[in-house]
Amino acid sequence: MAERLDTARIPRHVGIIMDGNGRWANARGFERTVGHAAGEQSIFDTIDDCIEFGVEWLTVYAFSTENWNRSAEEVDFLMAFNESLLVRHRDAVAEKGVRLHFVGLSNDPRVPTNVVERMAESERLSADNTRMHVVFAFNYGGRAEIADAARTIAEEVAAGTLDPATVDGATIADRLYLPEMPDPELIIRTSGEQRLSNFLLWQSAYSELVFTPVLWPDFDRRALIDCLVEYQGRHRRFGGVEPASADDGSDQ
Repeated sequence: MAERLDTARIPRHVGIIMDGNGRWANARGFERTVGHAAGEQSIFDTIDDCIEFGVEWLTVYAFSTENWNRSAEEVDFLMAFNESLLVRHRDAVAEKGVRLHFVGLSNDPRVPTNVVERMAESERLSADNTRMHVVFAFNYGGRAEIADAARTIAEEVAAGTLDPATVDGATIADRLYLPEMPDPELIIRTSGEQRLSNFLLWQSAYSELVFTPVLWPDFDRRALIDCLVEYQGRHRRFGGVEPASADDGSDQ
C-alpha cells in the first residue's frame, strides 16, 4: 500500500481530529466510552505509520474545551482514560524516539492533578527525542489559544516591553502554546464530519483538509495512506495563482 505514496511529498506535519468513537460504539450497541477505548490502538498504529512514512509532527485532538459539555460519566472516563493511556504507552512511544508534547489549558482546575502530572512527566522524559514529535491537544481550543496569545501581547504592551506598532502575525504565532510547531500541511477528520471544531484555527490557515468517512476506531494504515494520497493530489497555492503549464494553450 505504501508504494502509492510519493515519498518526496510527505507532509511535515499532520493534524488529526479523531472523530466517530461514540458512533462506532452506538452502532454496535455499546456505551460511547467503549468507542473511546476501541480507538486507542488507532492512535499508536498511526504514530508508527507516520514514523515509517517520514512525518515529522503529528497532532491529535484528544479532548477539546467543548468536550466538557458531554455527560459527567463520559468526561470522567476520558480523564481517566487519557491518564491510563500515558501510563501504558508513554515509555514504548518514547523508546521509538518520539518526543511528546501537550497543548491546551493545563491550568484548568477541572483537569485532575494526576493527569496534569502525567503529561508533564511524559514531556520531561521524552524531551531529548528527535525522531518525531507527537502533540496531544488536550483541553484544547483554537479560540482559547488565540485569546491567550492576545492576552500575553496585551500584558507585554501594558508592561512596556512590547511596542504595539510592531505587533503582526509573527508576534501572535510566537505566543501560541507551542510556537516551534510548524503549521500542519494536512488536517484529517474522521467519521465524515466536515468542520474543524476549534482545532488549530491559527495554524490551519493554509492546511489541506481531508475528510474521511472512516470512524476513528476503524482508522488504519490503509485509511491513512488514502488521506495522504488525496493530499498529494492537491496543488497548494497559498493564495497565489498556479503557473500555467507549457502545454495548456496559455500565453507564456
